[in-house]
Amino acid sequence: MPLNLEDKKSIVAEVHAVASKAFSAVAAEYRGLSVSEMTELRSKARNSGVYLRVVKNTLARRAVDGTEFECMKDGMVGPLVLAFSKEDPSSAARLIKDFAKGHDKMVVKVGSFGGKVLSPQELDKLATMPTRDQALSMLMAVMKAPVAKLARTIAAVRDQKQATA
Repeated sequence: MPLNLEDKKSIVAEVHAVASKAFSAVAAEYRGLSVSEMTELRSKARNSGVYLRVVKNTLARRAVDGTEFECMKDGMVGPLVLAFSKEDPSSAARLIKDFAKGHDKMVVKVGSFGGKVLSPQELDKLATMPTRDQALSMLMAVMKAPVAKLARTIAAVRDQKQATA
């Protein structure tokens, strides 16, 4: 069933609103994936805070106008699914990369972060970045290390004084 003008306008407005607030975006070709595989991808996207939408390319190009993802317009060819990271900058890239490992028909066409188009290597780097929780955990471990070392040093000095007394 073809979309009427009002439906098209609402889709463009919805995708534009998400793109305006998103951290990063990935467009991937989904040709050849079954309905159950797309349902699986959508489920994983919901669980990881990624907005996922299949949109006609002309509507997608209009939706990203005026956003930092405008640079992706030239790469939007073929049947594409758009993935926008809403919570974590690397979540869309991670979702598409992980899904593509088990589904060879999923092909990444273009990605963007910070207003720049990402090469496939840069997209892989983005996908392997730690999540916010992982980064906070690593930061806390680094901050805790000097305190733990100081505590061990003080305990060693105390033990040494007790041994000599």
